[in-house]
Amino acid sequence: MKSVDYAQAQAHLDEILNEAQRQPLVIRRQGRDIAILLSMAHYERLRVGAVREFLDLRNDIAREASAASLTEDRLSELLNND
Repeated sequence: MKSVDYAQAQAHLDEILNEAQRQPLVIRRQGRDIAILLSMAHYERLRVGAVREFLDLRNDIAREASAASLTEDRLSELLNND
């Protein structure tokens, strides 16, 4: 992933924004990575992918709970008996 110094990013913002449409850019300040600049399209792909993974995980857990006969009532009992 390409890195850009913070001062360079400030001085050349238009070019940096255009570059971010092609690939994510790491913004560095004082030798440390401080941010990542990426296109909205790339961000949306990441966001949608994360939501999809979460829903898949939720569905997997629900299937496992159902297979183990863990109903909402039984779960409430277990949680209230601490």
